[in-house]
Amino acid sequence: MLKILLIRVSSLGDVLHNMPVVDDLLRHFPDAQIDWVVEEAYVNLVRLHPGVRRIFPFALRRWRKNLLTSWKKRDIQHFFSELRSEEYDVVIETQGLLKTGLIMGLARVKSSGKKVGLANGTEGSGYEGLSRIFHTESVAVDRYTHAVLRGRLVAAKACGYVINTPASFGLHRSELKPSWLPDKAFAVFFHGTAGASKKWARGNWLHIGQALAQRGIPVLLPWGNPAEHEEAIRMAAAMTNATVLPPLSMQEATVLAQSASLAIGVDSGLTHIAAAYETPTIEIYCDSPRWKTEGNWSAKIINLGDQGQPASVEEVLSAIEKLRPVVN
Repeated sequence: MLKILLIRVSSLGDVLHNMPVVDDLLRHFPDAQIDWVVEEAYVNLVRLHPGVRRIFPFALRRWRKNLLTSWKKRDIQHFFSELRSEEYDVVIETQGLLKTGLIMGLARVKSSGKKVGLANGTEGSGYEGLSRIFHTESVAVDRYTHAVLRGRLVAAKACGYVINTPASFGLHRSELKPSWLPDKAFAVFFHGTAGASKKWARGNWLHIGQALAQRGIPVLLPWGNPAEHEEAIRMAAAMTNATVLPPLSMQEATVLAQSASLAIGVDSGLTHIAAAYETPTIEIYCDSPRWKTEGNWSAKIINLGDQGQPASVEEVLSAIEKLRPVVN
């Protein structure tokens, strides 16, 4: 029975884009035991994949706020003790950072085991070459490799198989039914994202909202911080069919993404979650390269715009019409 440890600790979108590695491994090794080291904020995301046996929460963001206290409370010691309680055939690290390399270095492998990671970074990604000192094998990828394919290639090389299927995320569908979830078809606007340059203009969202109102489709507006909350309130005030949602947990946000009849969003983790569930999704790129994260595994996903070339309202309206046959 093959025992495999995956190391991909952050961020939301990057952890999500590593999920197809699990499906690939189980397709080739159905009895494999797969564990995962991930930042504690994303543990519930990884739990959505039933193929992951054990999750090791990595709390660096919390630890470094008060390193001495965390050490005294034995949080850090407990993490490494738990990690080293297992012995693996293969450790696969797909982030290429010194911190993830250190985790790999401390993980235990069998005498015949190996530790495999990235030999180089892709364009615009964070990569620290020093991480390679913890590898027994380093896998080179093209500089313009898609974020999903990058991890899949490393795992395929580590375990000796060829990728010949579209990406499959294998995410469990939650049965949670929040009180705010509509009983009829609805659209969701994932308008919030880090960095003002990645946002789509409010006027554009209002045009799309008006078009959906004419079709009798309500729009839900989630938010993740006070600024996004204020923006959602302003948008809803100018729309007849919009509702601003309450604060959402990661689980609730996932339910929103998987339940929508149509998801429209900028380059953000929640938009990518909708695409991973193959919810009819329109991904809008404004100031990030589309090749890097676009949803390319399903005809239910339409990608628009590119770095420095935001999609137009007309393009999004046209995409909505194309998706009408698959919108519930």
